[in-house]
Amino acid sequence: MEKTGYIEIRITGSNGNLELTPENYDIHEIISILENAEHLLFPDEKRERSPISYQIEQGSVRHIFKTSIQYIIGFNAVIGRVDQTKSIDFLDLPTSRAFENIQKIAAKKDYSLRIFTSVKNTNEVKIDRTTHFYRTDNNWADAEFYLYGKVTNAGGKDKAIIHINTDEWGTLRIETPISFLEKYEDNLLYKIVGIRAIGKQHAKTGEIDKTSLKFRELIDYEQTYDERYLKSLRDKAKKSWLSQIDADTWLRDIRGGYEE
Repeated sequence: MEKTGYIEIRITGSNGNLELTPENYDIHEIISILENAEHLLFPDEKRERSPISYQIEQGSVRHIFKTSIQYIIGFNAVIGRVDQTKSIDFLDLPTSRAFENIQKIAAKKDYSLRIFTSVKNTNEVKIDRTTHFYRTDNNWADAEFYLYGKVTNAGGKDKAIIHINTDEWGTLRIETPISFLEKYEDNLLYKIVGIRAIGKQHAKTGEIDKTSLKFRELIDYEQTYDERYLKSLRDKAKKSWLSQIDADTWLRDIRGGYEE
């Protein structure tokens, strides 16, 4: 059986005149902590992640998330560096945003939070209204992207979104004008397409803020194998630099003098 560990997010504060307990802790606040805890542990694609179990306990409110010990050990290192640097700018975007969301909860509700793990001599981060775990805005710049991949979903009632599965960035959600989808005659679903989009990109790491992507245009993208085009390229090469090469000499150079 796989060994597990846990992270704990312990919240102290009050609900009106009452000390905070699981009995007077609102379900919407539970949902917010659940969503952010998943991003803390698994910032990347979540389809293949280990299961996370959850329990809430007294004292004042203790959120306990259990999962594979390897992820707990990794997260323990993360909170150690966050505590040491008092910064979240070095983190993956989903993780930094989760810390930022928790900071906003602490400031809005005047809560005091402690985040730690089951690892022996665990690291710990304390967050309250006096701390400042926010991302530095000047690390993110406006950028233009050319994205290629398979459309897995397109549409929406009030806000249209195209989901495109890319090799480089995984699945991306691109906010798209409803007017474009209304006028587009072909069915985009499961087609390989190119999309020009704008969004935010980290100036140091190159990471994309996947929540910021906005559609600009569909790019003509032809995947079919064009034998005539490739033959014309080969013919051009033969007439230029390839015509100057002795095949036997070139092969010996590539092999480095090795003989069978």
